[in-house]
Amino acid sequence: MEKMTYRDAGVDIDAGNKSVSLIKDCVRATYRPEVLGDLGGFGGLFALNMKDYEEPVLVSGTDGVGTKLCLAFMLNRHDTIGQDAVAMCVNDILVQGAEPLFFLDYLAVGKLLPQQVAEVVTGVANACRESGCALIGGETAEMAGFYPAGEYDIAGFSVGIVERSKLITSDRVRAGDVLLGLPSSGVHSNGYSLVRKICFECMGFNGGEYVEELGGTLGEELLTPTRLYPRVCLPLIRSFDIHGMVHITGGGFYENIPRALPENMGAEIDASAWEMPAIFRLLQKWGNVDRTEMYRTFNMGIGMVLIVSPGEAERIAARLAEERERVYRIGHVTEGAHEVVVRGGVFDA
Repeated sequence: MEKMTYRDAGVDIDAGNKSVSLIKDCVRATYRPEVLGDLGGFGGLFALNMKDYEEPVLVSGTDGVGTKLCLAFMLNRHDTIGQDAVAMCVNDILVQGAEPLFFLDYLAVGKLLPQQVAEVVTGVANACRESGCALIGGETAEMAGFYPAGEYDIAGFSVGIVERSKLITSDRVRAGDVLLGLPSSGVHSNGYSLVRKICFECMGFNGGEYVEELGGTLGEELLTPTRLYPRVCLPLIRSFDIHGMVHITGGGFYENIPRALPENMGAEIDASAWEMPAIFRLLQKWGNVDRTEMYRTFNMGIGMVLIVSPGEAERIAARLAEERERVYRIGHVTEGAHEVVVRGGVFDA
């Protein structure tokens, strides 16, 4: 009987080694002073700096990218997906006041293509560097027969730190507090099962169509990576009294905002306070999607919400204006039912 190798079973160790060689420089570029060791260990090492904290609290989060990956496969573009994986984790821990410290990724592939892996992980590393966190480890698993060749899944895990007195919960939220919205970069990474059904099943698009309202192709718009909010929000958390924060992800306005509110409070949103990006108008029109369904599925152009007192709202808006960052006063906290009411805003008929 002819001798068999792991490669005969569909797993190429040499390709894995080549992938590591392609990504090692961009990974090292993310390292903070607290990182110990280098690539190749069984675990990532991070020496926690305790001297700057009286009561440090670690905050962790994990997430994936979801069916947005199907677009990356369809368009054979893999340089943006890594940022999505990072953003979904670091934005989530940020809303509790945490500074992201480090990130680990898990990439599972059907067939290990070193250049494809390098594109994905380079996107992860660039996003980590932008967020100020170190990429201290990861796993690339070649799972022959489990994923079709050329396809993969990616998930991530992030850990951050916050002083206990600065931990953001719903405890300080009060009726009358103002909701400040920071713009999204587009659809981000939620609602793509509906996006794909509308665009590719119902409309028959292939992603390469130039859409005048978007100023580019549909595929380019839909693969725009999720915005990273730590750089903008961490200075605000340190300088102002932030009562609450909301990362608008799956569940849109109706499901996410109540998570940052006490049980006896709700919120009223004025959807006319910001200009809805064209992609959401198009999705609603192409799919004949109900208004409520839009606001409970998509971010509608607002990716992060700060809940602050009216006085702080003015000061925060002024600070963001100095930094040339857009911010919108999108609503306020109400007393009573634990629900969100969205008013205003216009959809195309």
